[in-house]
Amino acid sequence: MRAQGKAQSKSGVGKSSKKHMMNRMIVSNLAHRPIRSVISVIAIALEVTLILLIVGLAIGMLNDSRTRTAGIGADVLVMPPGSSFIAGLTGAPMPIKIADKLASLPHVTAVAPVVTQVSANGSLEIIAGIDLESYQKMSGPFRYLAGGPFRGPNDVLIDDLFAQTKHVKVGDTMEILNNSFRVAGIVARGKGGRKFLQITTLQDLIGAQGKATIFYLKLDSPANAEAVVKEIKAVPGMEKHLVTSMADYVSMMTPSNYPGLSTFINVVIGISIIIGFIVIFQSMYTAVMERTREIGILKSLGASKAYIVNVILRETLLLALGGIVVGVLISLGARIAIHQRTTLPVIVTGGWILRATIIAIFGAVLGALYPAVKAAQRDPIDALAYE
Repeated sequence: MRAQGKAQSKSGVGKSSKKHMMNRMIVSNLAHRPIRSVISVIAIALEVTLILLIVGLAIGMLNDSRTRTAGIGADVLVMPPGSSFIAGLTGAPMPIKIADKLASLPHVTAVAPVVTQVSANGSLEIIAGIDLESYQKMSGPFRYLAGGPFRGPNDVLIDDLFAQTKHVKVGDTMEILNNSFRVAGIVARGKGGRKFLQITTLQDLIGAQGKATIFYLKLDSPANAEAVVKEIKAVPGMEKHLVTSMADYVSMMTPSNYPGLSTFINVVIGISIIIGFIVIFQSMYTAVMERTREIGILKSLGASKAYIVNVILRETLLLALGGIVVGVLISLGARIAIHQRTTLPVIVTGGWILRATIIAIFGAVLGALYPAVKAAQRDPIDALAYE
């Protein structure tokens, strides 16, 4: 029994010693080729950063749009037939006099017509033309952090996030749709757009006099939203209009419902996997070729094929983990920088960090698999004779 116990103890010590020796060898191999190791880590970090920032930007913009749309305070939305799911990309094809019909319906307490126009001056944004009085009936008056309401047709209201990132203050002049406007007030964010013009001003700028892009309806109770939707669709000429409750509209603002967004995210992930695969494949394949003699010595000392594969894959995993840590840190730093300089929101969640980690490890292991198998299949005699 004592002899058996001693044998088991020696066996355990032997396994522990082998693992320790393998780990030391792996670290030494990576340290012996610092430039290649650093390039591999940077490539995997780029892969992780690409996923986290692009996906985080897409989801962040979607969540921000959903929050600001809900913040308008309307209970029902009315948009023209065939309009885009993304409010603001439709133009202004509806006669504004429809507001009178909508206001006469049961349960409707207020109607706010809005004109929207996409602007690509520096960054893609949606300008909102509002009737201040009716718009504020949706969720209450704007909370002015500086300045006040419109005083003339060439005034603009901006939210505090835009003012902060663009360093704009009340009284400054800014260009919108190739026209100069004075900043009349800075309002708290979260009530639809980031820039507001008077509805008549925007109608004149885009040649849409007497037209509206969307009608927001306030009801006596949100519980009557579905009943009002049915009433609107029963109005002659309104059968094909896009009419929905705000709750349903906000719930549909997901990546799967936005045209091409899910495909875009999948393409980004696919490109990231390819980047990780190519870089790791090239790095590990070259390393295997350079270490042919070393592999021959290991095999002549009794190292199995599984042992050789294990060594290569462990090196790859170490590089991947290093790249993942660097990539996450870069992404978090970039998120802060983007938030400070732009109005673009970037959301880096724990769930996507986990997904990016799995994707990076998968791509790295996939790239190292063939070099590892090739190394394990080398004949020890040929490997020892290799110069």
